[in-house]
Amino acid sequence: GSVPAMPCTPARYLVFFQYVGTRYSGVMETKSDQALVGVQNYLEEAAQKLRPSAPIKFHISSRTDTGVHALANAAHLDIQRAPGKAAFTGKQLVQGLNYHLRPEPIRILSAQRVPSTFHARFCALSRTYIYRLLLGCAHHSQIPVFERDLCWAPSGGPLDIPAMREAGKFLLGTHDFSTFRSLSPKGAVQSPVRTLLQLEIHPAPGFLSHHYQH
Repeated sequence: GSVPAMPCTPARYLVFFQYVGTRYSGVMETKSDQALVGVQNYLEEAAQKLRPSAPIKFHISSRTDTGVHALANAAHLDIQRAPGKAAFTGKQLVQGLNYHLRPEPIRILSAQRVPSTFHARFCALSRTYIYRLLLGCAHHSQIPVFERDLCWAPSGGPLDIPAMREAGKFLLGTHDFSTFRSLSPKGAVQSPVRTLLQLEIHPAPGFLSHHYQH
């Protein structure tokens, strides 16, 4: 009698990826018939074109909202290939996914094999967020084209940076941030307690500003 082929165990990968979030409803998967869909929809669509023997799901470390960008978000995914086919190397996975993501402002930065116990969200040690404020614009039409969708331009005069730094010290450490979150039912499920390890406030030149100042 013949021996049935044993199913191959899937290979788990940690991938880092970046995206310009302007045209997406956020990073998480959405129904595909919406006007704006999630970055995850495109990631999984690209992964399916690598011809896995089972559907691929991206487990994403950090949620981002509509219009928010990521310099380096993380996710893990399991890839099961047909019997006899070797697991992708990290480099092959990066090249393959980026090939199929070409029309989108989404890019895979790196991929590496990880143990099957690794989880991109629950194994994450920290996350860093950058908030960019553009000062000196009385009207949104004054925002340079290279800054559009990359910053918040509040109207008004200069900010008191030393006072902001002083106030920021009170946010450091572990606190209940209930008053900072929305009242939506979705938010009520998650714990409002967070630990803020580091907070920096510093003036910086605008993107490409040294090129168009003169």
